[in-house]
Amino acid sequence: MNSSPTRILGAAALALLLMAGCATRPPADDPEALQEFRENNDPFEPANRVMFEVNEAIDKAVLQPIAEAYRDVLPKPVRSGIRNVLGNLRAPTILTGDLLQGNVTRARETLGRFIVNSTIGIGGIVDVGRRYDVHGHSEDMGQTLAVWGVGEGFFMFVPLLGPTTARDLVGFATDIYTNPQSLIGQGQILDVWNYTRLGMTVVDTREALLEPFDMVRKTSLDPYATLRSAYRQRRIFEIENREGPGGAVAPAGGVGFGQGVMEPQ
Repeated sequence: MNSSPTRILGAAALALLLMAGCATRPPADDPEALQEFRENNDPFEPANRVMFEVNEAIDKAVLQPIAEAYRDVLPKPVRSGIRNVLGNLRAPTILTGDLLQGNVTRARETLGRFIVNSTIGIGGIVDVGRRYDVHGHSEDMGQTLAVWGVGEGFFMFVPLLGPTTARDLVGFATDIYTNPQSLIGQGQILDVWNYTRLGMTVVDTREALLEPFDMVRKTSLDPYATLRSAYRQRRIFEIENREGPGGAVAPAGGVGFGQGVMEPQ
């Protein structure tokens, strides 16, 4: 599983970079436009907007209908259980981020939640940790790189992955290769498990974003710019280990890999 998503990711990123030739930098005699260009850090905006439209087409034709059917068919307690399991499976990645950032307190909480939820919580179906007011948090290699002082790089929009930056894209690929499941080896059973987990993560995350996405599409004059801003806002809060801003839309194409994606806790 791990090599295939990485190849797909690389191909998407390469396609975006090849299309970047259509990006146009504002002229020097237009300081306001130039300032906005720099603040958005979106030098490939024309290409990114094309990728955004591609993502919208895929989402409306495939992901959104599946997410709506998923919500209609499965009652909320079942969906909550699945979401808890998926969140519990991310614990090793989160723990790695905690440790690499030197945050012992958060690492202890992550490990404790994982042990308790995996045992008493029956594989994570029940979020026992939350009942004891020990809530989960998001960590990934992109956040770790930011804490280490690595700049975000240019903004980009990758279909299915959604908005990201050069730094977060590298972090995403690193998370894939350093995931403990990647070290187990390969095999048909493992591949089926990994693809099933990936598919459920996509559907679960998209289901959680049904209302926010609908709101953006109905109320925003420029959904692309709105999602770009919301992505950056959420990443800042995650990097600084702050509680997310209330009501902030977490933009994404639907996969919950921590690249600006709302990971339901």
